[in-house]
Amino acid sequence: MMLLLRNVISPLLLLACPLLLLPSALSAADNEPLRIICFGAHPDDAEYKNGGTAALWAEQGHKVKLVSVTNGDIGHFEMAGGTLAQRRSAEVKAAAKILGVESEVLDIHDGELLPTLENRKKIVKLIREWKADLVISHRPWDYHPDHRYVGVLVQDAAFMVTVPYFCPDVPRLKKNPVFMYSSDGFQKPYPFRPDVVVALDNVFEKKLKAVAQLVSQSLEGGAGGSPERAAKVPPANPPELRVEHLRPSWTRRQSNEANKYRTELINIYGEDVGKQVKYAESFELCEYGSRPNKQALLKLFPIEASIPKADE
Repeated sequence: MMLLLRNVISPLLLLACPLLLLPSALSAADNEPLRIICFGAHPDDAEYKNGGTAALWAEQGHKVKLVSVTNGDIGHFEMAGGTLAQRRSAEVKAAAKILGVESEVLDIHDGELLPTLENRKKIVKLIREWKADLVISHRPWDYHPDHRYVGVLVQDAAFMVTVPYFCPDVPRLKKNPVFMYSSDGFQKPYPFRPDVVVALDNVFEKKLKAVAQLVSQSLEGGAGGSPERAAKVPPANPPELRVEHLRPSWTRRQSNEANKYRTELINIYGEDVGKQVKYAESFELCEYGSRPNKQALLKLFPIEASIPKADE
């Protein structure tokens, strides 16, 4: 049983992770809420990849926005077009309400995203309007072209958000945000290498409830689904039925990530805590944008808040 108590977490964490004792390199005052924007290609990607960490940030009073760069209008096995786009937009809004974050879906057709100048400007404006401290996206190496191009577009925005006369109708950011990638399993040109791994144990149930709102994808299977799979979806009420239906697959998914990056968890949380973390999300620092040192990077993430609570 984990014996950590909330009123002694800070000293224990500082002993376990001396990096957090060093002064932060962030320019914002420590009492100001962070502003984080996460980009996914479709209305489920940002929730799947960042939902748990987003919930932790939100619980700490930070401001988080999850953006789908396409409207997801072909991401289903038996429906498409405006009806599907509206359905998926409603799904991510419901998920965002549970996570305590904001949500936005851009009106770009699913499967048709390209790294054009027009789309670069859209991404730059979103980052500026949100006044982001931290920006997260797919890596530009992925199985889906929309995923890849979200990565490219966000990379292309990493410098341009600071250029005054690029999109001059939205004030530039005076300080370049930190840009990071969400995790994936692809190996070429190089595999994902996490710089931060966040324990999700305290918010796993919340993330699971949010994912259960993405019915067309998490339950019906999206473009890879089938009538047979859809027929197995539990009724909407009571909502616990759908959560339990998803529990085995999402337990495997998030525990696999924790186990894969166990060494990093131990490095961040200390051996006693790091060995006990059950679920995790992980992030890699992009070479573009601000390049914080390790202790400053960790201060952007809800590390202390994510230490698994003592068993009741």
